[in-house]
Amino acid sequence: MILAHAVHKKNIKNVVGLNSDCGNKMNKINVNEFFDHETSTLTYLVWDEITRDAVILDPLLDYDQASGVISEKSLRVIYQKIAELNLLPHLVIETHAHADHISGAQSIKKRYPQIKVAIGKNISIVQKVFKKIFNLSDLDVYPEQFDLLLDENHNVTAGSLVIKTIFTPGHTPACCSILIGDALFTGDTLFMPDSGTGRCDFPEGSARALYHSVHSKIYSLPDDTRIFVGHDYAPENRPLKFQSTIKEEKEKNIHIKTDTQENEYIEFREKRDTTLKAPRLLLPSIQINICAGNFSKAENNGVVYLKAPITFI
Repeated sequence: MILAHAVHKKNIKNVVGLNSDCGNKMNKINVNEFFDHETSTLTYLVWDEITRDAVILDPLLDYDQASGVISEKSLRVIYQKIAELNLLPHLVIETHAHADHISGAQSIKKRYPQIKVAIGKNISIVQKVFKKIFNLSDLDVYPEQFDLLLDENHNVTAGSLVIKTIFTPGHTPACCSILIGDALFTGDTLFMPDSGTGRCDFPEGSARALYHSVHSKIYSLPDDTRIFVGHDYAPENRPLKFQSTIKEEKEKNIHIKTDTQENEYIEFREKRDTTLKAPRLLLPSIQINICAGNFSKAENNGVVYLKAPITFI
């Protein structure tokens, strides 16, 4: 049963539910983008213009690695927009555990206590890998740090919004693409046509899996489905772009078109990945993001610390 909702915000109660059969009929879905130049990351605010129900995808905290200073500068812009539009946010959805920025999920949850933090249920695979890498002995690998684990077999309702999860592993084993109405949020799986696809050289990543995620799952959606990407690196210094369509991707994506063969893509992707440097914020980001954006507890001096494993070569 799709959860009922009221039209006027003052009468709305925050509701997040699961439904294996719910359809995707809804009012007009609006998308506001927020771009972080430091990490080339896109955060999205998705909302129903009649009910004002909203969800936030892939929010970030501003982190200056040299000084160790964290701020909510980027989040404050989102808070302003939520207030301006009189929205009721229900969920923060992470498309995956990001390796290039620190999640702002917990900061948002503190501001809007009704919010739940959601991620694909395969996050446990990523947690197991990085628990060993960071020696996180106190990490519970049953991902209870997240309020909601998304499954392909159950749509989620957030007020009037119907959210379909599509498992799209490859960049990481836990990546999801999120379909809300005619808008698909692909995270780091599929970028703008002139940027191709995400890298696959992180632990448990797979170029073969990413090929099938795009070719068999994403490209099976209607051609007019809007795609919103998780990053834009502006090749050749072009202006920011963040939205395309399934049709545009199938015809123009420089890494995977409709006629791109599996072995061709795998050979290209694996060769290219050997030339890429680790993301600048990999070490601080991943250990926080696999825990739903929660930092470790402050030590006896009141200071929170991040771990950084050292490799001698």
